[in-house]
Parts: sequence; structure tokens; C-alpha cells
Amino acid sequence: MATPPSAASQSGHHGHAGHAASAARVALVGVHGFGAHHLGNLERLQAAGVVDLVAVADPQPPEPGSVPAAAAVFPGLTELLAGTPDLDVIIVATPIQTHAPLGRAALATTADLYLEKPPVASLADFNILCDAAQASGRSVQIGFQSLGSHALAALEELVASGTIGTLEGISATGRWVRDKAYYKRSRWAGKRSIDGIDVVDGVATNPLAHAVATALRIAGARTTADVASVETDLYRANDIESDDTSVIRVRTATGLPITCALTLCASESVEPYVTLHGSAGTAVFHYTEDRLTVTTPAGQTEQVFGRDDLTENLLAHRREGSELISPITDSGAFMLVLEAIRTAPAPTPIGPQYLRWEGDGDAAHAVVIGIEGALERATREHATFSELGVPWAVSAVLPPPGAVRIRRRPFLGRPFPEGRASPS
Repeated sequence: MATPPSAASQSGHHGHAGHAASAARVALVGVHGFGAHHLGNLERLQAAGVVDLVAVADPQPPEPGSVPAAAAVFPGLTELLAGTPDLDVIIVATPIQTHAPLGRAALATTADLYLEKPPVASLADFNILCDAAQASGRSVQIGFQSLGSHALAALEELVASGTIGTLEGISATGRWVRDKAYYKRSRWAGKRSIDGIDVVDGVATNPLAHAVATALRIAGARTTADVASVETDLYRANDIESDDTSVIRVRTATGLPITCALTLCASESVEPYVTLHGSAGTAVFHYTEDRLTVTTPAGQTEQVFGRDDLTENLLAHRREGSELISPITDSGAFMLVLEAIRTAPAPTPIGPQYLRWEGDGDAAHAVVIGIEGALERATREHATFSELGVPWAVSAVLPPPGAVRIRRRPFLGRPFPEGRASPS
């Protein structure tokens, strides 16, 4: 159960007068997949009297009884907007490649927007959406739910107090299992693009995007100006277009390294975590559990924190100007990571000799042999798979005898200018 927005977040930007006395009129676009989570959350908020879910849109009709009887059902956002006046909030929880057009359409109304992660599929679309938000005067919350954790404020205090010494780097580790059925669940799953439209459904940009976004937030990297460079080392074990096993290394404008080592090809799924590496200790944040473990020479402590719900936070922002937890501009740093992945060469296939398959049929999932150790080394040493010389990495691939040797850099550091960034 989410906790209400904390008093500490009540120093916000602007509020919208006249909404405190009545429930906010909300529309949900996308009721399946993660949209089903929003339906459950909106049911809770409607029971509390703070929202009225007046309409939903999805080309695939909702399951019977899953939406309030009074809510109108439409096949798409265009029809919903034509038939539903005076909306306060529009929530978009649809496939990645639809976020840009649906987000722009929502911002053309008088409603505020909650847009699921990743915000859009390219830096160019992100800049366009930011411009649209600024021109409309509407608020945009991006659905990085982990950023609502109260542990983030505790981590900020922990670093400032010197409990773990000088902060030397941050890493994010994700070890999940995804089977063949996962990539068959939709047309866009595992795709870099569809019919020329960017999708960028990779391990770091969708399933484990929260690991990247949380590490960036803890590092203080919010906007495009907060990132100096992004390096990518992308691989795939599955027969897909996008990456399922990768290292992303970011350097912030202050010089702090952030290394994200992620896979969907582990032997078993574990809760992902972000580690703060200090000169005198470590802090490990399991963000899906809001659990923080701090280890220093004095011993180890563990604490579980509460979390602010992002929909409630957006409503509080509308009512009394509470500061948005995940405003669109604060996704700029994440979008630079997505853009580096989008414009990188296609992920390198991992040879079958380095894989084993577990399970049968669509339940079968690939396991990269030794991936757990490779992830641990990558985060500990702030190194890519190529730099570590793991046997399936690009740097270890040698041309056959007699072939022309082509010198290939395994990854590219992408510097970004201060302020507004342009796609490379």
C-alpha cells in the first residue's frame, strides 16, 4: 500500500486551484499489461474519493468488471478525448512507440499527464514532448515508481554525513529471467524498431529501466546537463533485435561513474539493487522492496522504507503544488542513456557455446553461463564486459585465419553538451 506524499515534498512548483474539493476526473489509456496495475491503483484511489475514473481507452477491450461501470470505454485516445470533456489527469500506459504521439495528444488538452516509462523512444521525441509540456503549462509525471521511495532521501543524508566515506561510484545490478513467451507477448517486445518507428525495448530501457533511473537519481543526474558521457556494451542471448545482457556506463558532469550491469538471462531472478560504493563502506538499495542495507567497519544495518505513490503525488501537485517526484525534465539523464542505446550498433549475439537453455517450449529461457560473476565484476570494477574479457564479449572475438582484421571499438563514449541535448 502506498503512503501519502510526505511533508518533505510539499515545497513544489505550481498548483491548480479549484481541485481540492472534488475528485479528479481521470482517464486511463492502456488497460492491459502495466495498465492493469494502474486500474488497481485507481480503484483504490476512487474508493478513497480522490479520483473518478471516467474513461478508459484500449484497442483490446478491458476484462469484464475490471473498470468501474460508470467509466466510458473507447478504442483509442482520439475517441476518448472526443467523448470525454473536462479531464484533470490522463494516464498513458501503452507500448513504448506510442508514448510520443499519445503524450502530445494528451498535452493538447487541459489535463495533466502521467506517462509510463520509458517516456519516449528517442531523444528527439523527448525534446519535442518537453517543449509541448512547457507550451501547454501542464504537468507531466513519468512513471519511474522507484523514485517515490523514501530511501532516496535517506541515501542523500547518508552520503552527506560521510557514513560510507567519500562516494566513489554507483552501480546497478539486475539479474532477471525472461522466457521465450515474454518476447512473444506483443509485436513490439524485444524490438529496436517497428516499421521504421523506434521502440528500443532493451534490458536497460524497459524491464530494468528502474535500475538505471534509480542509480541516476541517487547520483544527482536528472537533466541532460547532469550527464557527461554514456558508454554501451550490448549483447543478446535471445533471438531478438534488442539487448538482453548489457553494461551501461555513465559519467556524470561531476565525474562520478555509474555502471549498470543488467541481464534477462540469469539462472534465477533476484531483486535488482543499486550499490553506493564509498571509501569507508557501501549502501545497497533493493529498490523494488524499498530496502536499504548499509555496511561499514562499525557493522551492518538494514531498514525498509515507505514509498509515495506517483499518481497520488501528481494529484497533490495539482491540489497544493507539491513537488513532482518524477517530472519529465528529470528524465533527461535517463533519455541520454536510451539515446546511446538506440544509436549504438545492434547488440552482439552471444554464441550458443556460452549459453544453456532451461525449460521447455515457450517457458524455456536462456542462461548466459557465468553471468552472475560477470555482473559482479563489472559493477565492482566499473568495467564493461569487453574490458573484462569475458569469453563472449566483442573484444574477445578474433577473426578467422586469413581474414582482414578490422579494429572495432567495443563501445563508444558519447559526450553531451551542457543543457539541451540533440540526438546523435
